[in-house]
Amino acid sequence: MLLPVKVVPGASRTRFMGEWEGRAKIAVAAPAEGGKANKALIAFLAKRLGVRKNTIALKSGTTSPLKTIRIDRGQAEQVRAALGLDVG
Repeated sequence: MLLPVKVVPGASRTRFMGEWEGRAKIAVAAPAEGGKANKALIAFLAKRLGVRKNTIALKSGTTSPLKTIRIDRGQAEQVRAALGLDVG
């Protein structure tokens, strides 16, 4: 499945912040340099979804706050429920 995400790097802590324009908004404590925010995002999603980090990949948006994440395992409803997104 593909998950559109808005990332806010350099936050005080990594957390899910709700939805923003149809995207999951996630704050990460890592800075936006050298791929640190992207790695923190993938680690956060893996832990939150209960999957391995290697099942999550950045499909687009490497240097942008607007990213698309590919999740190899899991159904859309399970991902949305784990992130607290509106399923309906």
